[in-house]
Amino acid sequence: MIKDPKASAASSASLSVLDERITDCFACPRLVAWREEVARTKRASFRDQDYWGRPIPGFGPADAEIGILGLAPAAHGGNRTGRIFTGDRSGDVLFAALYRAGLANQPTSVAADDGLTINNTRIFASVRCAPPDNKPTPEERDTCAPWLHRELQLIRPALKVVVALGAFAWASWWPAVTAVYGTKAPVPRPKFGHGAEVHQDGLPVLLGCFHVSQQNTFTGRLTPAMLDDVFGRAKTLAGLA
Repeated sequence: MIKDPKASAASSASLSVLDERITDCFACPRLVAWREEVARTKRASFRDQDYWGRPIPGFGPADAEIGILGLAPAAHGGNRTGRIFTGDRSGDVLFAALYRAGLANQPTSVAADDGLTINNTRIFASVRCAPPDNKPTPEERDTCAPWLHRELQLIRPALKVVVALGAFAWASWWPAVTAVYGTKAPVPRPKFGHGAEVHQDGLPVLLGCFHVSQQNTFTGRLTPAMLDDVFGRAKTLAGLA
């Protein structure tokens, strides 16, 4: 039972060790209580399933050129299935786009054992537990940050582009600039926007993308074509196109 992410993350010598430790984190009482309550009560349509109910590690190869940074797992998605963006509508949209871009072997992500693999890409969240109302507090974000920072350190040699899904992920990137790369973040901070790009010497290019949430995809604020443009651009920046 880990309650000090900073020490545990810093001493993780590999992604496999880091991923295992992430799943044993109990640092944020509110998030622990919520993820476990959701796992106990369940959604009616999933009442016969065993929920994961724990933090969610990253997904994808260690030598990925493209990183996708999200907000946090969904209560009945990743918190149920144990894999990020798996078993919810946001994941349906994201992995369909990655499949079209040639970065996934199938367009669906429904369970941790569904055969999905992704190439040249690793996906991770700013906060590793499902938060109430999809809204982690700033304190929870900061407590969880060492997991993100260590993950970025471990994949740093190959990483060329980070796609930030939404303003929360975009804001989570700036502390990593200092913690991982030893570089000062720009002042003032570049504004988040869909398709926005930030280039800093020695750092991956930061690429903004509206989050693949239902409130964006159902309203047409984020369309498949817009996602295709973002991942096409990410592939170009990463030298994959």
